[in-house]
Amino acid sequence: MSEVKWLNNKYIPTVAEYIQTSTITSAYPMLITASYIGMKDMATEDIFKWFMDDIVSNEFEQKREHIVSYLECYMRECDISKEEAIQELQKGITDAWKDINEECLKPTKVPMLFLMRIVNLARFIDVMYKDEDCYTHAEGKMKKCIQALLVDPVPINNMRKDMKPSIYA
Repeated sequence: MSEVKWLNNKYIPTVAEYIQTSTITSAYPMLITASYIGMKDMATEDIFKWFMDDIVSNEFEQKREHIVSYLECYMRECDISKEEAIQELQKGITDAWKDINEECLKPTKVPMLFLMRIVNLARFIDVMYKDEDCYTHAEGKMKKCIQALLVDPVPINNMRKDMKPSIYA
């Protein structure tokens, strides 16, 4: 409802307000939680207690009636140009990936299997929004990715005749 109010009132939230609301409305926490379904006994209560699209989708979203993006909130709050804001946000993305990689190298109470689901969601979002909004405009790069994965996949069960079977296959 916050986003609807922002839209109707032409309100530009602070960066903190935007992050607080978009963290929920992005559905990422729900997607990550749902990814744990089927993990049976591994998904303990303790795990659950522990528990890159604005730049490229901004112009398209602003052509239709849509709430302001993080990019616009950041530009307004920092009083900088769109180009400067994009550079700063891209630095933030790079720093976030460094943080993710560093944290994945440290021992943690949370099993890596759970962490990798979060990392894989971040990877997916990175592919979806890295250079263009592949979610909204799926006919371009995303169509090629889906085709490569589902229509023309790399065969993994065809072994060369000179190779011995692996115990890990």
